[in-house]
Amino acid sequence: MSTDYQQAREALGARMRELRLSAPGGRLTGTQLAQRLGWPHSKVYKLENGQQTATPEDLRAWADGVGQPGVFDELDARLKGFESHIRSWRRQLAAGHRPVQDSWNVEVDRSKAIYAWEEAVVPGMLQTADYARHIFLRYADLQGTVRDTDEAVRARMKRQAWLYGPGHRFHVLVWEAALHALVCPPAVLASQLDRLIGTIGMDTVELGIIPLGAPLKIPTANGFWILDERLVIAEDWHAELWLDDADSVAAYLRVWHTLRESAAYGTDAQNVISRVRRTLNIR
Repeated sequence: MSTDYQQAREALGARMRELRLSAPGGRLTGTQLAQRLGWPHSKVYKLENGQQTATPEDLRAWADGVGQPGVFDELDARLKGFESHIRSWRRQLAAGHRPVQDSWNVEVDRSKAIYAWEEAVVPGMLQTADYARHIFLRYADLQGTVRDTDEAVRARMKRQAWLYGPGHRFHVLVWEAALHALVCPPAVLASQLDRLIGTIGMDTVELGIIPLGAPLKIPTANGFWILDERLVIAEDWHAELWLDDADSVAAYLRVWHTLRESAAYGTDAQNVISRVRRTLNIR
């Protein structure tokens, strides 16, 4: 579980403890509150110490139990804040990769312009089915999650229909290192690189490749996507971050535009991809 997520959960628990100790009818012990709510005492302990994530129903019961029903909205806002912005992989992938892809599809379908940066893999919107299949298998093995690979691949391929919709524009930057990464068999990677070359010139896709030797104004950190300048989705090993506050979106846009200054486009981008393709020695 992410450090930020855990800190937010502990902060919520501390606030709940504060409310218990300042109950209008007099300070309540954990045992007294548990009896009042019909809960085991261990649940009160775990919630207050950030060892269990409260549900909205738990929070409403707590607010009523400590005689302060009006604080429910505050508690619920705290819960929604860390639940929606820090989405741990452990929780997201409990049912497999398909539900995660479905959530992405909803947000992509709402969007007209997408800005993406990927430093380690080919972006999902431009992946072949075979390449996507290997990516999902790698992550399923890493996380020890359900292998719903075929369903996840179909959901990702469905999302690519967005590229052919009117008024859509995909501005994407890829570091050359991602083109070399053998996260799949060489033949699969070769086909993937052919697919990338084929996207150059599409009227809905602006593909920039940052060559390994290009001067950089900032380091190539984790990949992220910006949807309609309203939502940023950034990926790390422990979680996805979904950020919709204006300051965060503006910061990621600055990063994207700074990286863009190092990118090759058009024929120059095609030459970079073709050069990598030739190193695979596959026809």
